[in-house]
Amino acid sequence: MLGFNAPKRLRGTVCFLREDWTLGLRKAHTTVNDRDHKVLIVDDEHTIADTLDAIFSASGYETRTSYSAEQALEIVVEWQPDLAILDVVLPKMNGIDLAIFLKAQCPDCRLLLFSGQPLTADLLAEAATKGHTFDTLAKPVHPTEMLERALKLLVGNQSNQAPSAST
Repeated sequence: MLGFNAPKRLRGTVCFLREDWTLGLRKAHTTVNDRDHKVLIVDDEHTIADTLDAIFSASGYETRTSYSAEQALEIVVEWQPDLAILDVVLPKMNGIDLAIFLKAQCPDCRLLLFSGQPLTADLLAEAATKGHTFDTLAKPVHPTEMLERALKLLVGNQSNQAPSAST
């Protein structure tokens, strides 16, 4: 079961996610359109990545999970996501550098960064000085909030791509 082998600081969060996330699933699932959205989840903490994968899969999303930025780069070569949910603090390449790469290589992909590390603010500020701003959430985040934010990003992406009506 989820949470048994989780790091001590995550046990309560993971158990909370396991018991309560279905409330958000019903709401989000009824608002996702017929087209399955592809969601890439990148987090070096396997418990968090696997939990998010289960939540988004159960909500009707097609998911791929990666435990490193380098592994995510391999995935997007053959599978381009509609949304990438990225942990900011990753070993080697961080989530912000991965997000910058994804913006360039997958321009239709929406990005949602999340982190519980104090270093995140400095990394985001540095990226902003270079013209890169990102939608971010702080860990721990309730699954309902994550699903709602993801849906808003995806719906915004669809409205940007919708053909204009001719008169």
